Amino acid sequence: MVGRVATVLTAAALLAGCEKNAVQDITGNLPGARIKFFNFGVGSPQVHFYANDRKLTATTSGTGAESTVGIAYGGVGAGGFYSAIEPGQYTFTARITATVDNNLPVATVQGTLEANKNYSFYTSGTYNTTTKTMEGFFVEDNFPEAFDYTQGYVRFVNAISNAQPMVLFARNQLTGTEVPIGGSVAYKAGGAFTAIPNGVYDLFVRAPGSTTNLITRTGVSFTNGRTNTIAARGTMGTTGTTAPALDNTLNR
Repeated sequence: MVGRVATVLTAAALLAGCEKNAVQDITGNLPGARIKFFNFGVGSPQVHFYANDRKLTATTSGTGAESTVGIAYGGVGAGGFYSAIEPGQYTFTARITATVDNNLPVATVQGTLEANKNYSFYTSGTYNTTTKTMEGFFVEDNFPEAFDYTQGYVRFVNAISNAQPMVLFARNQLTGTEVPIGGSVAYKAGGAFTAIPNGVYDLFVRAPGSTTNLITRTGVSFTNGRTNTIAARGTMGTTGTTAPALDNTLNR
């Protein structure tokens, strides 16, 4: 193996020497698409996520055997990072990681990923313990082409199955200025990324045209040059672990 590496390096050096001003081109887009995974199905078992039969999320095990610990409700796979995958059409599944029903798909969504684009996959709805199923969807993380690094960018995703279309508002704690983050977003959809000044904000979700706060989260920081997704999860009209909540995830 060492000899093969050395041969390749020697050949590369000879080729480079053929042209006095040869410069390696390291520009261009990275190959493939990118996707991240969220387990927002209320009452969901712990899961891993797959594209066809390829596992894209995993949990570290100290024994060498596959861990039965997966991504719990409210969690995000791969530490919140994107998983690289070749463009194409896939069947995405969330599969149980526990010993009982191990590898059983509980959410299935088909979709096509395009080259050099980013996506987020969400389990959603409420886990049915009889059928052992829940809903799911994915959205494109459509970052602005003209990116202003003096601003942050935020978008809203609605992952609450019994919610009406809703609008996210952000109120700057320092100035008191309140702005909508995009427009009304229906269940299984995501709004556009909206520019927002650096600062600490209180967040409110309301029905279109209403002043009643349906979901609230305070003290969320947005930073210039960063993009964040605020996603609504849970079940409207409930309390405790199933209560509606706002999740804040850094996209990049």
